[in-house]
Amino acid sequence: MESLKWWSKSETHRGTPVIVKMENPNNWSIEEDFSLNNDTTKPNKNAKQLTWVLLLKAHRAAGCITSIAPATFFIYSAVRRRLSAGRTDTEKTEKNGSSRFYFCIKMFLFISVLMLVFEITAYFKGWHFGAPDLHLQYLFTLTNPFAFQGFFDSVYSRWVLIRVEYLAPPLQVLANACIYLFLIQSLDRLVLCLGCFWIKFKKIKPVPKQSVVTDLESGDEGFFPMVLVQIPMCNEKEVYQQSIGAVCNLNWPKSKILIQVLDDSDDPTTQLLIQDEVHKWKTDGANIVYRHRVLRDGYKAGNLKSAMSCSYVKDYEFVAIFDADFQPQPDFLMKTVPHFKDNEELGLVQARWSFVNRDENLLTRLQHVNLAFHFEVEQQVNGIFLNFFGFNGTAGVWRIKALEDSGGWLERTTVEDMDIAVRAHLHGWKMVFLNDVECQCELPESYEAYRKQQHRWHSGPMQLFRLCLPDIIKSKISIWKKLNMIFLFFLLRKLILPFYSFTLFCVILPMTMFVPEATLPAWVVCYIPATMSFLNILPSPKSFPFLVPYLLFENTMSVTKFNAMISGLFQLGSAYEWVVTKKSGRSSEGDLVSLTEKDSKEIQRGGSEPDLEKLEEEMKEKARKIKNKKHNRIYTKELMLAFLLLTASARSLLSAQGIHFYFLLFQGLSFLLVGLDLIGEQIAS
Repeated sequence: MESLKWWSKSETHRGTPVIVKMENPNNWSIEEDFSLNNDTTKPNKNAKQLTWVLLLKAHRAAGCITSIAPATFFIYSAVRRRLSAGRTDTEKTEKNGSSRFYFCIKMFLFISVLMLVFEITAYFKGWHFGAPDLHLQYLFTLTNPFAFQGFFDSVYSRWVLIRVEYLAPPLQVLANACIYLFLIQSLDRLVLCLGCFWIKFKKIKPVPKQSVVTDLESGDEGFFPMVLVQIPMCNEKEVYQQSIGAVCNLNWPKSKILIQVLDDSDDPTTQLLIQDEVHKWKTDGANIVYRHRVLRDGYKAGNLKSAMSCSYVKDYEFVAIFDADFQPQPDFLMKTVPHFKDNEELGLVQARWSFVNRDENLLTRLQHVNLAFHFEVEQQVNGIFLNFFGFNGTAGVWRIKALEDSGGWLERTTVEDMDIAVRAHLHGWKMVFLNDVECQCELPESYEAYRKQQHRWHSGPMQLFRLCLPDIIKSKISIWKKLNMIFLFFLLRKLILPFYSFTLFCVILPMTMFVPEATLPAWVVCYIPATMSFLNILPSPKSFPFLVPYLLFENTMSVTKFNAMISGLFQLGSAYEWVVTKKSGRSSEGDLVSLTEKDSKEIQRGGSEPDLEKLEEEMKEKARKIKNKKHNRIYTKELMLAFLLLTASARSLLSAQGIHFYFLLFQGLSFLLVGLDLIGEQIAS
């Protein structure tokens, strides 16, 4: 009882009444009533009420931690499962150029780790630096030998002087050069976006001079020229049915269309499957032929060149090309071929791509952002204002005369599509891009497939630039078109972009952490890249939640693009490597409908109805086997760069460089995820 009396006494006389407002636990306040306090000049806060507030906030924090723990464990388990069967990319035989590049990255990482240990030791010995330069009081210390105490201080002071006098100036010059290139490329990107906005505002679009009269029975009325359709493929058994079926359903008079299935497969089973599919459609009345090459010389270019050498090709005026995973709509020729009517200077009509699997995983979503900008902005703007752009290799219709006049298909590079487009432009042929005509296809779902595709797409242009530069200079096109092709089309967008992206953000930025006298402004590291990523993502507004992952992933891909660009420019070992992009055989709703119609026709012809339950069980068993064979591939270059950037981020903490630390940290984590192959689907064995 005495204790209770004492407590009540202290409550009424010594304490200050406190009202704790808890409408929002994150925004609480304490209001003190001093009317009962005898000494109003020195109010005393009530420790008891403050303790309750802290306990409530601690309870909420514990709840958050409790919810985070299962999610963290789930992510850890998923990562461990995917890495348990991982294989490194060094298991394959490394090309000379690739191995040298990997060796340079390893040495860079090794030196950075040693420097981090050195800098941390200096930090604890009192060498504290501000961001980004040295404090002024240390300048006197460096020049006063009597101020040194110990061997380490003497060594570190010499290192700082070497940095200031010898390392920082050339590094700053290189950084400034990359910044200028970065600004020029950003300006080019901005001009392209403004051109796209102008096209949208003015509603500019290519319009054919005469539309096709859809009289497919006779073909006498309207514009129905002879069209050759080619489907080049190689060991693509996942998608051959879709492409052949879609092309055979094109709306065009059967007497004026011929379909060539150009099979370069070296797998006998795949060859038999494709032959059987061609035979089925031929039985249904399609005008289709099967061609197979024993010697796969020249890859896709050699395949197309061989097909164009057939004697019956002279009877056709146009050729439409579709890769094995492309599924054109039935009215594709109706929307593209009429643009050639009364336009003898037109050599190519290119349609845009759409993707059946763009929402499959994070990797396909990020690819869709890039390709949406490529078609919506780059191809459309160049097509409207310049009548020139790079042929995408598929989903396009060529005038055969333009192909022959430009020298036909050549096997000298891995980008035969860009090669023929450049030569056609030099011979005066015009090109039209149709942004409103789409052709469905499939995006690579694994990082391994995407990486090989990007290597080919970025090494080939550099091969082509070396070969075409003399022809561009000697050509009869205007000086403006020559400058556009040399400086914008090749140098700025094919060479400078991967060069500065890798050099600036993966080499110079980490180096400035260890040589803080050379600096990169925050607007270079953060604001302009974010703005450019924002512009890139405008053509696909549904992808805005992926703005930050897109920015980080593009910088991560710079190592692959830079390596490919260097190998193509200097003709290193992997420059002429051609690997067919792996497909998974995703189908659109239209494919499923056409497949159902085809099955119903077969049933009407007397075939037996398929056992759906049996087919379903077979598909599940096949999917289960493929899943068991899948594995992760560990990418050593990306992992080394991840550790390098994380090391640099740790060093940036010693100089309190906020924005640089966060950029290096998240960019390092992005490299780590890609290096562990955690961004896309696993690879099937």
